[in-house]
Amino acid sequence: MAIAFIGIDLAKNVFQLHGTDAAGRQLFSKRLRRDQLLPELVKLPPCIIGIEACTGAFFWQRQFEKLGYSVKIIAPQYVKPFVKHQKNDQNDAEAICTAMRQPNMKFVPTKNQEEQDIQSLHRARSRLVNHRTALVSQMRGLLLDRGITVGITIRRARRAIPEIIADMTNDLTDMTRDVIAELLEFLDQIDQRVKAFDRRIEAVFRANPTCQRIARICGVGPKTATAIVAAVGDGSEFKNGRHLAAWMGLVPRQHSSGNRKILMGISKRGDQRLRTLLVHGARAVVRVTAKREDAFSRWVNALRERRGMNRAIVAVANKNARIIWAVLRRDVEFQSAT
Repeated sequence: MAIAFIGIDLAKNVFQLHGTDAAGRQLFSKRLRRDQLLPELVKLPPCIIGIEACTGAFFWQRQFEKLGYSVKIIAPQYVKPFVKHQKNDQNDAEAICTAMRQPNMKFVPTKNQEEQDIQSLHRARSRLVNHRTALVSQMRGLLLDRGITVGITIRRARRAIPEIIADMTNDLTDMTRDVIAELLEFLDQIDQRVKAFDRRIEAVFRANPTCQRIARICGVGPKTATAIVAAVGDGSEFKNGRHLAAWMGLVPRQHSSGNRKILMGISKRGDQRLRTLLVHGARAVVRVTAKREDAFSRWVNALRERRGMNRAIVAVANKNARIIWAVLRRDVEFQSAT
């Protein structure tokens, strides 16, 4: 019987394979070391390989595709229901193989090396921004512990903390003053690193026509455009715009039964950074539409009056996600409503 599906449980050094025919009957189960994996797959006829989305999944996706295999990447939460008995590598590989045969299974968009490079830029920048926020919070805490309050935003901290350090009439000791001064110097260094990543993201944006088309959408800038292209590619893994919006967590959660349908807050599934970028962009759109009279602004203003600011922001983010899918899949220019 011909091999139709292979489920591979990825790891650092040891890999578990589970192969079945088209009907799902097990044909083999193997445990291989890292250096044995590709030579073993060369001996097998090309078929469909399923792997879990994890560190290294996109690297192995490209390696398997070079050998002629079709690769499906599945989110771990979609594999877990198919794990039989206790969790081990063999059961995990079998569960992956079973999950990818399901007719309505949702797969993770694959990535090439360029898309992973862009994503690494965004992740590195996000890490620095998180460190910056934590650093400012620590300085505010140290000052509050000495009875000195600083505004909650980073902009206020940058303006106020140098003045506090320079003020020799407050109750700060020389040691505390020196510690906060060094932390402030570290904050300046992080700011410079963040700006350097911003310049690199801007360069990627200018070199990518697809990102530039997406950035013509209201509420989508260079950072959002490059992050989305790095995450979803051409959008081929999504059947429509609503599917993409749901993948980003921009649709309501449901708690329904029978004829009773209850819609709650947004699901917040998928990539948190993408959702955050779209929501922040939508917030800027909702803020400026109050002074405009075009068709889109009238729709946003009416929605804000009827459902409130937060729901209007999420609705604009959802709409932008759908428009982005259309621009990616149809390879067209965005034309705003007049």
